[in-house]
Amino acid sequence: MEEWIIILFFVIPLFGAFVMPLTYLFSPESPKLITPVITLILLMLSLYSVICQPEQIAYSIGGWKPVDNVPIAIYLVYDGLSGFMLVIINLVAFFSSVYAIKYMEEYTGQKYFYVLMCLMIAGMNGVVLSGDLFNLFVFTEISAKSSYALVAFGVKKDELEASFKYQVLGGMASLIILFGIAMIYWQTQTLNMADISYMLQNAENNIFPVFVQLIFITGFGVKAALIPFHAWLPDAHSSAPSPISAMLSGVLIKTLGVYVIMRLYLSVFQLNESVSIVLLALGGLSMIIGVLLAFGAWDLKRLLAYSSISHIGYIITGLGIGMIMLSRGENHLAATLAFTGSLFHIANHAVFKGLLFLNAGAIEYAANTRDMKQMGGLAKFMPVTLTSSFSASMSISGMPPFSGFFSKLIIILAAVISGFYFIAGLAVIAGIITLSYFMKFQKYAFYNKPSGKSPVKEVPGLMRFSMISLAVLCLLMSVLILPGIRDGFLNPAVNTLMETTEYASKILGR
Repeated sequence: MEEWIIILFFVIPLFGAFVMPLTYLFSPESPKLITPVITLILLMLSLYSVICQPEQIAYSIGGWKPVDNVPIAIYLVYDGLSGFMLVIINLVAFFSSVYAIKYMEEYTGQKYFYVLMCLMIAGMNGVVLSGDLFNLFVFTEISAKSSYALVAFGVKKDELEASFKYQVLGGMASLIILFGIAMIYWQTQTLNMADISYMLQNAENNIFPVFVQLIFITGFGVKAALIPFHAWLPDAHSSAPSPISAMLSGVLIKTLGVYVIMRLYLSVFQLNESVSIVLLALGGLSMIIGVLLAFGAWDLKRLLAYSSISHIGYIITGLGIGMIMLSRGENHLAATLAFTGSLFHIANHAVFKGLLFLNAGAIEYAANTRDMKQMGGLAKFMPVTLTSSFSASMSISGMPPFSGFFSKLIIILAAVISGFYFIAGLAVIAGIITLSYFMKFQKYAFYNKPSGKSPVKEVPGLMRFSMISLAVLCLLMSVLILPGIRDGFLNPAVNTLMETTEYASKILGR
């Protein structure tokens, strides 16, 4: 694969965001057609990259070469972890954009919706390809600012309030992140992530990196909605239009939060056991508190939002276990299992949680309610929504043979092998509670006594297409557990996390 191709991942959606307001002047329908085309191109490009580019590449924009071994160019870095994230981001973006064609017809100002959606996608793709902290921050802000506006897109009171809360907490997180970046630049005189890694490896001060990592846990913990930094998420995810809820929960919090933590803490900073334990503790708290909050929710989208907190907890728990094992220099099998489970769950959660938010949007679109107590009897009228939501519910609850079972099982096995029996127990309990509230969703929405309102009907074909496709993926992604298939998609990302000292040397050649 040519190195310059990686710039297309953010240039194409940025160009689309620029062009759509112009094409709208001639054809008001054009934005809703352009966006799915853009996301399909990005999805095909990401799949092509994973297949054809198994090795790491670093592309310096403008062709500037290092001066006295100091990288002065803007670097874009593609490796196994980047390719893994690009596929997930653009997969969810494609199905969400197709779903939005019909779903967004009831909203005004659609041209702005699709522009903002393209900007959010461009920002996320840019984050996973950035090789320096400054541009990582810039792309983070492009996605974040777009999502603030998209949460408030319906301009109702609750939506505006949710967006305001999201902006305030997101802005505070951005300031904390910017402070951490400034501290790193003050200490190392560089913003290139590979160069920072090299400088910190040779630094005499071991306290400074730990201090900055704790700062970043706060900043990126807000972006990832970890407990106790989660206050913005239930309102934001439940208030946004459902295609955007699918994007926010499916990929945004993982890209701006989880991915950046993975990249910085395993590729840039030296592993520290104390910091790893902090991450593990936050993951465990998020895992169990998230399911308890979801258990008592009756607003369907709010239930799904709380559930996202729990599943981010699963991902961070796996990450924390792997980091602890590597920092101790023992049991690489447990570390490999933990990273595999964490990454596998990122992919699974993107699919089944994205699908569940699309299901929630379909029910709201047809029945005009998100309150499960006001639903009932929808199984007869919405068979596609019923079947696809059941597939997603089983997957998120960890029921075999759906894909969520395997990623949860791997994380639990890693916890047991590593000796974290309490964490393994929490993961099992969280899974049982998850099953209980998704059975509540199935009962009250589809099988309960009808609410007495006029009969509803199934949603339009394009919305059904996205739901059916993601429902099939909830089952098909189980094959990622097989060695031959895992080698092409999951293992390169796992290897990137395991090779903690290789990131800088491969880019800088030192």
